Amino acid sequence: MQFIDDSASNTLAQCSTKSAAFGGAVRNNSDTARKLGQLAAQAIMEKGVKEVVFDRGGFTYGGRIKALADAARETGLKF
Repeated sequence: MQFIDDSASNTLAQCSTKSAAFGGAVRNNSDTARKLGQLAAQAIMEKGVKEVVFDRGGFTYGGRIKALADAARETGLKF
C-alpha cells in the first residue's frame, strides 16, 4: 500500500507485508489485510497526513479491500 502526493509525484509512505514492521506469517486473508491497513495508517499519520483519497485500483469494495480500509479508518485515517 502506498500513499502518493499526485501533485508532486512523490511517495509519502508505504507499507507492505514484506516490511519488517509487518512481521509474522502472511496469509491471503482479511486478517492480514486488516493488519496491513493499521500499519499503513500509522505510517502516513506519522508524516502528519490525516486525510487521504482511497483508490482501490478497480477492485470491488469487499473482502480484503474492505478489511484494509476499515482498519485504516479505525486507526484514525479519514477517507
